[in-house]
Amino acid sequence: MASQVPTLYQWLGGSEALSALIERFYEKVPADPILEPLFRHMDPAHFEHVAKFIAEVLGGPAEYSSQHGGHAAMIRHHLGKGITEQQRQHWVRLLLETADELNLPSDPEFRSALVAYLEWGSRLAVINSALPSDTRIEEAPMPEWNWGVPGGPYQPEPETSDPNRS
Repeated sequence: MASQVPTLYQWLGGSEALSALIERFYEKVPADPILEPLFRHMDPAHFEHVAKFIAEVLGGPAEYSSQHGGHAAMIRHHLGKGITEQQRQHWVRLLLETADELNLPSDPEFRSALVAYLEWGSRLAVINSALPSDTRIEEAPMPEWNWGVPGGPYQPEPETSDPNRS
């Protein structure tokens, strides 16, 4: 009987953990000299939208798509923002530091998948932010991020008393 491999969303703790991560991250932004200019006029609901988007990407409910317009809407939010490489790198670094602060899973498989998504997504945001704000974005499939290794997260094998096993 094969075990059910959890989604990245389930592994990190679901909606509550992801919302706490994104909320705590955006609490830091107003005092951050690199990110504050980018988020200066941020809607107070911004963190909730980001949490729903990332939740959906990582295998959670499709609330961002149903409530906010999916990936095409997220792309449109970045148009004309002129995100710099320094801001992108700092955004990723601060988000990962916040994940550590909140004790989100730190196993290699999860962190590898999370870092891969944050790198990919933030680089896409930089590309889209260089486009004029009136660029027409009609459709864009929602990214679906999963474990980057076959079989999902590492699970240590149970201890055994077999003397031949190392």
